[in-house]
Amino acid sequence: MALLQIHEPGETPLPHEDERQIAVGIDLGTTNSVVAISRDEKPEVLRDKSGGNAIVPSVVYYGEDTPVVGEAARDHINTDASRVVSSVKRLMGRGIEDVKSLAGTLPYDVEVPEKSDDDGAGPMMVRLNVGNRVLTPVEVSADILRALRTRAEESLDQPVEKAVITVPAYFDDGARTATKDAATLAGIEVLRLVNEPTAAALAYGLDNGAEGLYAVYDLGGGTFDISLLKMQKGVFQVKATGGDAALGGDDFDHAIAEHLLALRKDGGATDALDASDAKRLLKTARKVKEGLTDSDAVEVAVDLNGTKTTHSVTRSDFEAMIAKLVSRTTAITEQVLDDADVLPEDVKGVVLVGGSTRVPAVRKAVADLFEQEPLSNIDPDEVVALGAALQAEALTGGSDNLLLDVTPLSLGLETMGGIVEKVIDRNTPIPVAKGQEFTTYQDGQSAMMIHVVQGEREMVDQCRSLARFALTGIPSMAAGAARIRVQFNVDADGLLTVSAREETTGVEQEVAVKPTYGINEVDMANMLRDSMVHAREDMLMRLLTEARVEAKRNILAVQAAMDADHALLTPEDDKSINDAIAKLEAAMGGDDRDVINDAAEALENASRPFAESRMDSRIRQALTGQNVDAVN
Repeated sequence: MALLQIHEPGETPLPHEDERQIAVGIDLGTTNSVVAISRDEKPEVLRDKSGGNAIVPSVVYYGEDTPVVGEAARDHINTDASRVVSSVKRLMGRGIEDVKSLAGTLPYDVEVPEKSDDDGAGPMMVRLNVGNRVLTPVEVSADILRALRTRAEESLDQPVEKAVITVPAYFDDGARTATKDAATLAGIEVLRLVNEPTAAALAYGLDNGAEGLYAVYDLGGGTFDISLLKMQKGVFQVKATGGDAALGGDDFDHAIAEHLLALRKDGGATDALDASDAKRLLKTARKVKEGLTDSDAVEVAVDLNGTKTTHSVTRSDFEAMIAKLVSRTTAITEQVLDDADVLPEDVKGVVLVGGSTRVPAVRKAVADLFEQEPLSNIDPDEVVALGAALQAEALTGGSDNLLLDVTPLSLGLETMGGIVEKVIDRNTPIPVAKGQEFTTYQDGQSAMMIHVVQGEREMVDQCRSLARFALTGIPSMAAGAARIRVQFNVDADGLLTVSAREETTGVEQEVAVKPTYGINEVDMANMLRDSMVHAREDMLMRLLTEARVEAKRNILAVQAAMDADHALLTPEDDKSINDAIAKLEAAMGGDDRDVINDAAEALENASRPFAESRMDSRIRQALTGQNVDAVN
């Protein structure tokens, strides 16, 4: 029999600490990363051995030995820049075409494979040529996560194998899957992926006991997210979200770097930068940006190609450089407010997340938009990790607080004519499962191609393709008789599974949607804007396409009936119907929906006598040999 353990007040260990593993919260950032732990709903970041620095720069140095992560890796930029990788988060989930367009602006050598992995069936991952190594973004991210795990284990003096990891709200399935893959390589079980704005809201909500509508403005190194969250009785629900997956503090650094190059050019310097020079210049630009947070002007020395120059950069210069970038964030914010049908004055408070929100011009823009000073009593570099730690504690030890994230973009299927049928609308809380019934288009159809898409536009070619799979074994039936149930399931991490089942036979197929690394994030971030700009023309195109599809269905049905019961056709009806079909086919070639509908109605009128003859014939056949009393 075990003895009852008694402890002094304040010295009680975590419940069942020996029986369960600790789970940490990780903010895997573009520029910096942070790991945190929560006990008794009191989160704290885990600092380095000196106990001072909580931030781990998301930078990796690949020398001859074990990879070096963090500040020590950043120091190698000045001496061995070709072996240093930074801002790799921007490549998580990026497609080959995206990376081709970015290759000239990235501070490292990107290799694009000729063929996809897994004999053409798998994701097409880009690779980075780093020193004598070829690495994927997933592998680099895994090294960063290993360093964070090591810090946690050293701080807590016990193994750490579980974590909640945060991702930008606008990370798609591919980027989320890539993040999970990186964690697996680092030996970490991901309990849940949580959107960064939601994690920040969780930290603020618990600390302040706040309820109401809040905006989370998250401007990190590589991404921008804006989310509206309603906090009430421990439930944190995302009401609307938006963002730009290719906008962040790195762009501020690039603006300063270009400004410094222009100043050097005016002074007579001629700079042809290789990847190493670009990294050193961006490191200098970052220091200028950080210096201008507290100072009105910064003196900086730039040493490139053996020529050293000194320049002064003022805060007003910097604000002019980034004005358009900051305006992009406020424009997206205004759109999210419109989506949620709220006004700036409806927002009770604005939470700032991400190191880039320290820039005075950014804070002023946010304050002006919402007409209130944003909340900043939690370090914007640490708040996301703190929220992730709280969620990690909730998932391992239980909590009365609940997180409800949402799907950032609608999910649906392609139907006849290339029309998108939305199954799960954007801003639907997750996890969620929704289904819809579809049917066959032609008589005797034995298979159906299921094409899963994401986006807000009405036509498939204007949305993003996620996956395709075939449902076979459909029994031979008349068109429209089969009942095919397509089920969408989005889990708490935002990852999608789609299944299709033919109800009469039970034949079923399922696919886990993993469009890993084949993503154009900039296009994704612009989907909402495009859907609104083109809303009217999209709807007109959908209605026109629906009219064409319905007209074609009617033609096929009439032709099948004529083939089956040609003996019932009078010469006059035969000619009248074929003339009506020809006119309808001609109308379908045009762009006037009313003309198509009128021609379809004319075909219906022309075929009505034939349809009545068929009905009479079927009734006569059914009554042949029957007793009238029995029929009654």
